[in-house]
Amino acid sequence: MGRKKIKKTSEYIMTQKRIRAVFIIFAVLTVLLCLRLANIQIVDSDYYTELAINQQTKDDLIEANRGSILDRNGKELAVSATSYNLYVDVNTLRKNIKSSEDEMYYDKLVNKLSKILKMKKSTIKKTIDNNPTGVVLAKGLSKAQKNKVRKIKENSITFSESKKRYYPNGNFASQLLGSVTEDNNGRSGLELEYDQYLSGLPGRWIKNTDNNGSELDSGTKEYYAAENGSNLVLTIDEVIQHYVENAIKKAMKTTESDKIMAIAMNPETAEVLAMAATPGFDPNNATKPSDEKEYNKFKKMSNKKQLDYLYKMWRNPLVNDTYEPGSTFKLITSSSSLESGVVNTTESFYCSNHIQVGGYTLHCAENKRHGDQLLRDAVANSCNTVHVQLALRLGAERFYDFISAYGFTSITGIDYPGEVSAQIQDEENLSKVSLATMGFGQGIAVTPIQLITAVCAIGNDGVIMQPRLVKALQDEDGNIIKEFKPKKLRRVISEETASEMCKIMAYEVQTGTGRKAAVAGYRVGGKTGTADQISSDGSYGKRQCTSFMCMAPMDDPKFALLVICDNPKEGSFGSTTAVPIAKEILENSLKYLEIEPVFSSNEKKENEDLNTKVPNITGKDLKKAKSMIEKKDLKYIVTGDKDKVVDQYPKAGTKVAKDSTVIIYTE
Repeated sequence: MGRKKIKKTSEYIMTQKRIRAVFIIFAVLTVLLCLRLANIQIVDSDYYTELAINQQTKDDLIEANRGSILDRNGKELAVSATSYNLYVDVNTLRKNIKSSEDEMYYDKLVNKLSKILKMKKSTIKKTIDNNPTGVVLAKGLSKAQKNKVRKIKENSITFSESKKRYYPNGNFASQLLGSVTEDNNGRSGLELEYDQYLSGLPGRWIKNTDNNGSELDSGTKEYYAAENGSNLVLTIDEVIQHYVENAIKKAMKTTESDKIMAIAMNPETAEVLAMAATPGFDPNNATKPSDEKEYNKFKKMSNKKQLDYLYKMWRNPLVNDTYEPGSTFKLITSSSSLESGVVNTTESFYCSNHIQVGGYTLHCAENKRHGDQLLRDAVANSCNTVHVQLALRLGAERFYDFISAYGFTSITGIDYPGEVSAQIQDEENLSKVSLATMGFGQGIAVTPIQLITAVCAIGNDGVIMQPRLVKALQDEDGNIIKEFKPKKLRRVISEETASEMCKIMAYEVQTGTGRKAAVAGYRVGGKTGTADQISSDGSYGKRQCTSFMCMAPMDDPKFALLVICDNPKEGSFGSTTAVPIAKEILENSLKYLEIEPVFSSNEKKENEDLNTKVPNITGKDLKKAKSMIEKKDLKYIVTGDKDKVVDQYPKAGTKVAKDSTVIIYTE
């Protein structure tokens, strides 16, 4: 029986075509799918393998501890403290809100968080509502804050640890230390200069996870420990820094200056022992002015003006700004003249209170007529006319050679960011009058760090050293990694000239404008300075800068100090503004450095009458300690914010002058 022939109707033919078309499409798709699979498994296998591993792996960054900043004796000035970041799982929170029988649950939670975190309720709600899955609500929380939040018992809230920079003394050496960003990177000061050493290297913790991100017990783990940053050991002495800051802070009220700054240095090594300027800021909250009035002004500023304000607040004027030194620069003119032989110590000069130079009349300060005087008298009297003559005798070329040798034509190279150069007129275009005024410190602008470094060469037998702020780098166990040793730059003047200048500086304090800086038992030498400052229009206005540069003891200088008062309203000269500040710092610092005093018979008797013994306050509560110190006619500075005294300086039983300052260390 033969097969029955199917009648090929149009419907049949159409169905056959459709079947073939579907088959072809499936065949093409199968081929494409095979090609795609081949591409995934062969060509892009590395990419998808990595993607799979990433989906099954949790890679946590382990933050490194930022190195501490320590003073020369190991006192902590900046440390890394553990802080906490608060994370809210928004999906879980919403489920908790829905399942809660309390309709006000969310509002009550926000209210509690607002009080603990010190955040506005509206800010908390906005932050949570604008993030559909999860959000870091707050960073840098203390352990106490974390514990308070945990007591709320809200399971949508979790914490992660982070490292936060903490400055135990708040607004202390703030421009010097600088501050860090929210990411713990150096932003200014030494934090920025030594960021590569302080920051360390982060670690990693790699774990296998399931598709929900939960860690697998059977999975593999790889742990790479973080490499903590190095500690920075400064040349700064915390005690001397306290003496300096305390003195200039008090003088802000008595002199009504816009700003007061001071540097203390060891002349033999050029190690900076203290560096401070008012008003400063709290590096724990570096983007906000400490003063409430200033903060209210700050809030009203535009973003650009706020940024300009902050940069100015963070600046260290002792390194980053210049000023006209005035008569303190006469030490450079006098020493250069002695060294070059254009003057000797026995030559007599006559001052009639003015001198003619290039058709101009240049006067002495206060139009004083000094009459006949030797070089030492000219320095002690701060005589302009004599120093004009010395500058003219030297001539531009020779004067500029000494200015260069003293380091004024280049930066000092101090280990601090943003050091600026002095502003000195071009030698080729220098007029006779400009050379004359430079002789007494006008028409030239230098940085404070340049001036004290240069004068310290006089106290160091004529050899100039490179100033520095850091002594060494330590690992976290306190082992020295790298040591920065004193660096000689060059000889500027001979030992004989340096010795003669030390005598002249001592004579100035004995008989001249620096008399009020004399300290019983110590041979102090110095030079006052008063200079008109250039106003914004380029002319000399009413704004003044008064200063005092000093060293002690002058037979072998161990301590140098420069104090500068910017635009004082009470007192117009260095002798009445900067000198009293310097004396307070000298009295405290010389005794602290254990430099033995040598008293005359009169000084010895007077000193014994004015002395008192420091009481033993270690272990006492702070209120009791303050009372004990005040009863001994002494002052105090408190370091730390606790109520129990753990240490003190000077130690109990030490004899000190009445009105001296005791530093109280609390926990």
